[in-house]
Amino acid sequence: MGRTRIKICGVRDVETALCAAECGADAIGFVFVKASPRYVTPDGAEEIAAYLPPFVQTVGLFVNPSAQQVEEAAEVCLFDFLQLHGNEPEPFVRECGGRVIKAVRFDAGSIEGDLLKWNRLAEIDALLVDGGSGGEGRPFDWAALARVQDLCEHPLILAGGLTPENVGEAIRAVRPWAVDVSSGVERSPGEKDPDLIAAFCEAVHRADAAG
Repeated sequence: MGRTRIKICGVRDVETALCAAECGADAIGFVFVKASPRYVTPDGAEEIAAYLPPFVQTVGLFVNPSAQQVEEAAEVCLFDFLQLHGNEPEPFVRECGGRVIKAVRFDAGSIEGDLLKWNRLAEIDALLVDGGSGGEGRPFDWAALARVQDLCEHPLILAGGLTPENVGEAIRAVRPWAVDVSSGVERSPGEKDPDLIAAFCEAVHRADAAG
């Protein structure tokens, strides 16, 4: 088993970003959705990104954005990956070019079709499977995903209700390329807890070491 990558999403300040990097996170996520308690402005995200050490990547998260919204944010904050976490149609995703993480909401009845659908787009760098619409902390049936995950031709990112207590079990069940956490390392919505970030990263490392 290879190393499971870690993304800490919904980062809003430099201190949290540096904590995540020091604990071993491979990427941090900026939520560019104004309705979210984890919203950060592109200017704020750019300031945070300036403090990150080398090889820690940044992800800009949008939900059903217009092309103009993505372009305007990208002009200010040069995030490494674009994460589309809504119901974006295939043509829009394709037009976004490469470096795209496409999120889908897990449903036992539709997940197989979703995996096959997004296989068609070479512009996608990874597919993220979430238990809800993002940031809701909603786990799902990992075993059901594991039964069909071989259909996915993209690197698979697992999200949804992950915590320091259950991420090891999730990794053993799915063996994802990466895990993505937001609410599971918060003391309150939008407020990350450094101790929980450290515990989450350590739990991922332990699961990898155990094979």
